[in-house]
Amino acid sequence: MNARAHVFELALEGREIEEVVGSLFNTLLLHRTLGKFQYQQEGSFSTGTVGLVDEDCDFIDFTHVRVASEELNVQVKREIGAFRDTLRNLLTPHSGQISLEFYERKRARWLFQAECIPWEVWTVKLDVITLSNEHDRQIYRDRLAEMLMEKVMHISDIMNRHEYVPKMPSQAELDLIFDTSFLDVQPYLFKISHQANGPSYSSVGTTMRKFIKDTLSL
Repeated sequence: MNARAHVFELALEGREIEEVVGSLFNTLLLHRTLGKFQYQQEGSFSTGTVGLVDEDCDFIDFTHVRVASEELNVQVKREIGAFRDTLRNLLTPHSGQISLEFYERKRARWLFQAECIPWEVWTVKLDVITLSNEHDRQIYRDRLAEMLMEKVMHISDIMNRHEYVPKMPSQAELDLIFDTSFLDVQPYLFKISHQANGPSYSSVGTTMRKFIKDTLSL
């Protein structure tokens, strides 16, 4: 099975990384999280409710909705924070990418290890930029909020399509499809991974030329 792959490309200042990536990943997890399952009998179950929280950004004029699970929120923030720190530790102009992967697990068979099979992968590719003054920073921040809204709407549009998600499991196979470690919610199994790519001068240059052109046209 080939995983569906989606890629977003953005240029950000360092302090915006957590909020932008968090807005996108929280939106994805909102659509990929259910309440805890309660099985009455084999093949018959009910699901609990999923609470929602409005999350306001500090550095961007943007508010998104996330799942009201502090456990899940802490885990996502920890992973994104590690990505931010990795980029900050580079000494040169830098870029990187962070991915949110949804997968299902196949039980181990004799002589074979358990297998994790991804079915949907969302990747955010970032170039970290530095704007020279507060005027440019405010203009870019406004445009970034608009772009972020477009991407959140794009996510919602894709999630409403009738595409593959793993079928609802039996009670014995629940942990092959869902992460049951959280006390209050049950997201599809997921993992977050990241890497730094080092300098990406052409991409940053293209972004800044477009930014300057758009700014001068105002």
